[in-house]
Amino acid sequence: MSFLKPHIVISSGEPAGIGLDLCVLLSEKTFPAFITVVADKNALSHRAYQLDKVITFHENKLIEHKGDHSLSVYHIAAPEPIKAGALNSNNNSYVFDVLNFALDGCLNKSFDALVTAPINKSIINESQPFTGHTEYIAHYTHAKNEVMLLTSKSMKVALVTTHVPISQVSSLITQEKFEETLKTIHRDLIHRFKINNPTIFVAGLNPHAGENGTLGLEEIDILIPVIHKLKLEGMLIEGPLPADTLFTEKYIKKADCFLAMYHDQGLAVFKHANFGLGVNVTLGLPIIRTSVDHGTAIDLAGKGTIDPNSFYSAIDLAIDLAQKSHS
Repeated sequence: MSFLKPHIVISSGEPAGIGLDLCVLLSEKTFPAFITVVADKNALSHRAYQLDKVITFHENKLIEHKGDHSLSVYHIAAPEPIKAGALNSNNNSYVFDVLNFALDGCLNKSFDALVTAPINKSIINESQPFTGHTEYIAHYTHAKNEVMLLTSKSMKVALVTTHVPISQVSSLITQEKFEETLKTIHRDLIHRFKINNPTIFVAGLNPHAGENGTLGLEEIDILIPVIHKLKLEGMLIEGPLPADTLFTEKYIKKADCFLAMYHDQGLAVFKHANFGLGVNVTLGLPIIRTSVDHGTAIDLAGKGTIDPNSFYSAIDLAIDLAQKSHS
């Protein structure tokens, strides 16, 4: 029996943000998939009213997503009323209930892929230590070497370190961490994205990639030995190269993926070139997970002015990766 249409689950994210808006707009968009939104149905209905949209909800019913102003919804009630633009830490447990339900469904194969709407780190941290979606999902799914990847039609950018202070970056980039990151990227580019013999371009940590040790020794002590080792094993890796000239046309044409050492080194460039079009993918997981490339936009919630294209792109990629996983 062939695999035709995947079942995508969407965790609706921070309820005071634009996650609910995105789910409402989703009802008007056609996708070749079954899609289930996990959210408080009453909050979804109220957000639809705010956006002047009329939606039919199919609770706990699997339907093909046809863009006919309807949504398949798994209802999880929030402890307190949800108001667009008003963060409420008392609803933090709801945010995790939504996400955990979606993750459990992916782990038990009820869903083929997860698309996450954004959550707010600051409000979550009022209840428990929380560094980010990527790290939480990796811990929940028992992944050992998760990697954040931002992808668009023009480039893929992965990170060695993610949501950590810049003062900690250097100490976190060990030979073991760097090697496992490269191996995870290489493996998932082949098995998830179906790219044969992927080429990875690596940024140096220091200005001018250390300039032969004059501006730092991390390239000599950590990056170059690992790259040399993995190239001998057959991986196609270039670098470390100066980050200030890495994301230029001559490299973009050759690279299947760029690897940056820290969050803003890679994502500032990526979002400048692709904001609203990029998709966040977590590599190294036992499940497929994609997400938008932006935050909760609390100030835009319920106002009808958001651009949903990154959300749609995340769903398109989730569908594509799910189909490729069955090919």
